[in-house]
Amino acid sequence: MDLKLINDSGKPAATLSASDALFAREYNEALIHQVVTAFQANARSGNRAQKSRGEVNKSHKKPWQQKGTGRARAGQANSPLWRGGGKIFPSSPDENFSQKVNRKMYRAGIASILSQLVREGRLSVVEQIALDAPKTKLFAQKIKSLGLSGTLLVVTDKIDENVFLSARNLPHVLVLETQEVDPVSLVRFENVLLTKAAVTQFEEILG
Repeated sequence: MDLKLINDSGKPAATLSASDALFAREYNEALIHQVVTAFQANARSGNRAQKSRGEVNKSHKKPWQQKGTGRARAGQANSPLWRGGGKIFPSSPDENFSQKVNRKMYRAGIASILSQLVREGRLSVVEQIALDAPKTKLFAQKIKSLGLSGTLLVVTDKIDENVFLSARNLPHVLVLETQEVDPVSLVRFENVLLTKAAVTQFEEILG
């Protein structure tokens, strides 16, 4: 698989030979959905709590007599059928939302996403990304000169401090190292920019 290597003006300068298993894999929508859903579920924290009928602060006295009132029979005011009553199956703070995904499936899902980005023309490769000073204006001009618009995910083998500081104030740009890339970020951003060294690292990690 040959990836287009663009120059500072955003024009194709050369080609970069890459792994077919990583950048030319068939699109597997079901696998990508499973990987993305599992990643989001594993990020959830069980910090919500609801009260059962035993935890609701209500009187345990029978509201009215069983018969003769013309109303439906009722035993306690903490009934789940009543307003202010307890929940039938309440959520607890120790609820576990995690989903298990095998390592082989996770790597195949990432490779499928990268391959689809290449097919859609949303993935670009540059030699390297560096700035002389930590200036947001300089980084914004560099992105514009590369011909990239919309939201952008920048992936490098090692984050340059000037690049990281310059991208912090841009709400539509995220800079990550190769090992920090997750399936949600790859799907969420419109364009993905990789450095040449990041491509090599992807092949080592996911190959």
